[in-house]
Amino acid sequence: MSFEKHKHLLNQELDQFNVILGEILPRYVYLVRKDDCSKEELKELGEIEHYLIEVNSKISSIKNRLDQDLFGETMDLYYKVKAEAIKGDPFAQKKFDRLRSSLHASIKGDKFFNWN
Repeated sequence: MSFEKHKHLLNQELDQFNVILGEILPRYVYLVRKDDCSKEELKELGEIEHYLIEVNSKISSIKNRLDQDLFGETMDLYYKVKAEAIKGDPFAQKKFDRLRSSLHASIKGDKFFNWN
């Protein structure tokens, strides 16, 4: 499957997820703010809350995987290109210079690391 097809499918899934979350969250907020919930509403509130915590955990896991994979691949490429540049490859030297500049700008601009 091509990248464009994957991108399209992933965007569809994310849009659908966003729509569903947009339906669940208002109900959750309503129930949290309601002063006199019935037993059924309290049960629903607990189920929604439990599910949202689960969803949040999954989103965090996906974000961590993306962050780690992007960082790891970038660093792998950086050191491979650096090794080729050291050997005297002029194309690798140009690519290495661009990567180094980009890496430096990302670190300096606080975009590269997630400072938690």
